[in-house]
Amino acid sequence: MPNMPGMQMDSAQPSTPDKTTMPMNMSMDMMKPPTTLIDTILNHTTSGTSAEPASTPVSMLMRSYRGWMLMLHGTASISDTQQHASNPTGAIPDVCVQNDPCPNPAVTRGGNKLFSTNWIMPMAMRQLGSHGQYGQLTLRTMLSLEPATITSRQFPELFQQGETAFGKPIIDGQHPHDFFMELAALYDLRLGSHTLLSLYAAPVGDPAIGPTAYPHRHSASEDPIAALGHHQEDSTHIAFNVFTGGITWRWLRFEESGFHGAEPTEQRWGFQPSPNGHAVDSYSSRITFAPTKNLSTQYSIAHIVSPEALYPNENQQRQTASIIYNLPFGHTTADGDHTNNWSNTLLWGRTKSLTDNSKENSYLLESLLNFRTRNYVWTRIENAGRSNELLIPPGSPLPPNFTESPLGHVAAYSFGYDRDYRVAPHLLAAPGAQFTTYTTPSALVSIYGSHPFGAVAFVRLRIAK
Repeated sequence: MPNMPGMQMDSAQPSTPDKTTMPMNMSMDMMKPPTTLIDTILNHTTSGTSAEPASTPVSMLMRSYRGWMLMLHGTASISDTQQHASNPTGAIPDVCVQNDPCPNPAVTRGGNKLFSTNWIMPMAMRQLGSHGQYGQLTLRTMLSLEPATITSRQFPELFQQGETAFGKPIIDGQHPHDFFMELAALYDLRLGSHTLLSLYAAPVGDPAIGPTAYPHRHSASEDPIAALGHHQEDSTHIAFNVFTGGITWRWLRFEESGFHGAEPTEQRWGFQPSPNGHAVDSYSSRITFAPTKNLSTQYSIAHIVSPEALYPNENQQRQTASIIYNLPFGHTTADGDHTNNWSNTLLWGRTKSLTDNSKENSYLLESLLNFRTRNYVWTRIENAGRSNELLIPPGSPLPPNFTESPLGHVAAYSFGYDRDYRVAPHLLAAPGAQFTTYTTPSALVSIYGSHPFGAVAFVRLRIAK
């Protein structure tokens, strides 16, 4: 199988592949690096059916067993975050008065917390029939212990909003992911040398919306904090009853998905029905264009039914567009890896309420440089649309008759560094730090101050060869 995004393959090039337990062509295909969009899709190493550039590195373990190729990759960050915002004395913002959602809050926004974000992805893949004439079957799951490692159902992140904790809106915080992030079966069939038919079915999975979601995107792989624009860009990466069909020709791919639109509930350990069940009620379309092994672009649009638990009567339209560029360079090691890699993502996301036609746009630029094999330096720059939910004191319920509406844009500038150390066979640990400063919209200055900031010290763990 070709190399996988965000990781460097452990057994991607095993020294003695088990030729007795799997077809020769399957063994060879799975050990050569991907060079085309079809190669990348057949690897199935990202979330859902998204595609990063073929040259994107992937750190993972691989072995063959009785005709199956077994793969494992995953990462975890143990983080201590400090989020600081001032709350100077001043008039209540006009928007706060008009919507009457809050008294003048006398609490300082922000906080500190020790927590862990994490996921692990086991996969099994095999070709069907002699030389794969009947296609390729992939079984994949993704699991996270965040329901246990993020206490109180959130960790502090200034200006973040989306989903709920204890029935109240999460304000200045990021929710944990579900224990079952994905449980999926994928089938691919070559229709000639340049065409691929793909099917994806998942009781919980990632429909065809947006680029690879931030927890799995290589340019975001060292950043332990969620993107502020997550809920305009890729919040559907955990959805229920997902069905996707796709057709790929050379460097162009078209996909259609049906799925249940409601976001996961707060009961994160199992498959919890939303108030309107699990019916397939939403749909999306995505086109991916990857003309070279270093470039992948996409545009997607979705109609999402009742995604937010606090606004059950609101349906949304979501649009995203992205460009991902990856450049390996430097010396090539004995394993076929490069000593340096530069990964970049430019992303736009828009969520439009179909109830009142209000819109929120978010823009993101991520850049990650891996140099001299073990060192990583990165930045994430965002301009994220925020709503008047941020006027509500954290931990408070929605006020009666509250109507959510756009409030302004927050700019966030993050910079970080970490360095890999091998601490055990197949395990890398990277201590690091990140600093973020924000520019506050005028409607929120009296609550957050003009330049709040956040810092995080962390250790990132990753499965590796």
